[in-house]
Amino acid sequence: MNRQPWHDVAEAVILPLLALAGALLMFGLWVWVGGHDPVQAWTLLFVGAFGDAFSFQNTLQRAAPLMLTALCVALPARAGLTIIGGEGALVLGGLACAGLPYIMPIQQGIWGTAMLLMAAALAGASWIALAGALRQFRGVNETISSLLLGYIAIALFKHFVEGPMRDPASLNKPSTLPLPEALRIGTIGSYDVHWGLAFGVVLCVASGIWLGRSTHGFATRVVGGNARAARLVGLPAHSLIITACALGGAAAGLAGGIEVAAVHTSANASLIAGLGYAGILVSFVARHNPLAVIPVAILFGGFGAAGSLLQRRMGLPDASVQVLLGFAFVLILAAEALRGRLLPLNFLPQRAPLAPAAPAT
Repeated sequence: MNRQPWHDVAEAVILPLLALAGALLMFGLWVWVGGHDPVQAWTLLFVGAFGDAFSFQNTLQRAAPLMLTALCVALPARAGLTIIGGEGALVLGGLACAGLPYIMPIQQGIWGTAMLLMAAALAGASWIALAGALRQFRGVNETISSLLLGYIAIALFKHFVEGPMRDPASLNKPSTLPLPEALRIGTIGSYDVHWGLAFGVVLCVASGIWLGRSTHGFATRVVGGNARAARLVGLPAHSLIITACALGGAAAGLAGGIEVAAVHTSANASLIAGLGYAGILVSFVARHNPLAVIPVAILFGGFGAAGSLLQRRMGLPDASVQVLLGFAFVLILAAEALRGRLLPLNFLPQRAPLAPAAPAT
């Protein structure tokens, strides 16, 4: 009996849910060993994320960059590559956004802001496309090269922020010159959520449509399934893979530009907050599906927002949420071993075979 498509769909939902439930249980055990009440910790996690309007807005604001950095993993993954260097693309995107006014005059207003964000996206796209090119033309493992390129990007960021681009007024915390008010990204209406959330949602939806409905996206998925077979049928595997890397890098670079233009107003060490690494977990939980990235990013953004509440109410370190994310990442990777084995073939009803046609008389 062959597997039905519904088996794969069901496992794609059940396995991440089981992994997240296991991560919450392990987090509760870790809290209990530390002498705290795990039930209270679980309650505060969800109250701090979704308990009221203020918490939910904080969750959405934290989810915005996670959507974009997750795309940096998801899009190359659909082309068959495992890219984990989104943190480097993000910091370079932030550096490009803050640095463009240093080298050319920027028109004040929405067009100037668009130029800053385009510079951020271009910086991220170039950086991750380099990892894809090294993989395709030199055979360098893209996971290792993207990770090392991320460290190089952070070193470049620190060099320019603490050196040639440093604002003399930033004494204790080296920063670039702040962006003028007219170039910053505001909030959505009267809510305390910046427009980066809209960028994240729109790009996730657009990526899903591109992969699922366009010829180029279908070709990208074919290359990701079997690159050798794709070349045999004449698909340009090199260009498709590098394009997917560039698009993912552009999303992460845009996340860095939005963080500068909407949150920090300048490039400084606060930009190196691990958002690129958290995007890896979001993408894996979402099974590299751009549409599924949206709810998963909101969930993990909520966990991040609840960290301060755990600290205030229970005395746990604010970074305790990172322990939860670590448990989730390990269990998500381990759950892949159950794929194809979790559900029996008769878990869902099978369609009855058609009766054979009567022989003609």
